Amino acid sequence: MPNQWTGKGNPYTKQEVRARLQKTIDEGKAIIAAGAGTGISAKFIEKGGADLIIIYNSGRFRMAGHGSTAGLMGYGDANAVAMEIGEFEVLPVVEEVPVICGVHGSDPRRRMWHHLLKVKEMGFSGVNNFPTHCIVDGHFRQVLEETGMGFAKEVEMIRLATMMDLFSIVYVSTPEESRQMAEVGADAIVAHVGTTVGGSIGVTGAAVSMDYAAERTQQIADAGREVNPDIFFLTHGGPVNTPGDVRHILSRTNVHGFVGASSLERMGIEQSLTDLTRDFKSITLQK
Repeated sequence: MPNQWTGKGNPYTKQEVRARLQKTIDEGKAIIAAGAGTGISAKFIEKGGADLIIIYNSGRFRMAGHGSTAGLMGYGDANAVAMEIGEFEVLPVVEEVPVICGVHGSDPRRRMWHHLLKVKEMGFSGVNNFPTHCIVDGHFRQVLEETGMGFAKEVEMIRLATMMDLFSIVYVSTPEESRQMAEVGADAIVAHVGTTVGGSIGVTGAAVSMDYAAERTQQIADAGREVNPDIFFLTHGGPVNTPGDVRHILSRTNVHGFVGASSLERMGIEQSLTDLTRDFKSITLQK
């Protein structure tokens, strides 16, 4: 249903986004959420039928030819970049699909309640916790946690988003994190099983197996369901890259769908541009 101000879909309420996703499940279809780093990506992701479009700061790096992990580094203001992509590129061209804003919840410079009000005012229909520290481990993760910039801040951001009637789709990497997000009202929980494999800038040696991806995805879903069985559960990353990979994971788990960023936006462009350019270069001059 178009909103009364714009005549288009965004923004949707939390309940409206949930109803759309439930309709997809009721029709026997997988939920597909897609990351977009540019307006042209978002425009044609919508045309392909995605259920959600998510704006990440990593999309800007990805579409500039760099690894998505750059979005976790101090190479720019993650919250400002996501808002800029949304305001000037994606929200003006997306007609009907709910658009979700990536929020760096642990940014110590933001009054998070104030930033979320701006996200909502901009016309986003929900939030996602990216950049996320859930995929950081080891000594550095411990330092982040001990200095007040850890995953708990992302949980608090989602608690505020729930109070503001913003739909939330969140990344977690462990069952405990899944429980934490479920307790503060997350609407959709995404099992993040690692950086996407494949393509020109995907990981290789840091990859996990498909068996691990399926097992960890199910563990995360089970933990969240113990708190709230009405949450939508999805998988993301690692070896889960192609439509065939997603079908495989869904056959081995009881989750509802998939979130693709590199696997939809970057992979599609890499191969199609390569093939198209080669096709043009195959043209010969007439003698």
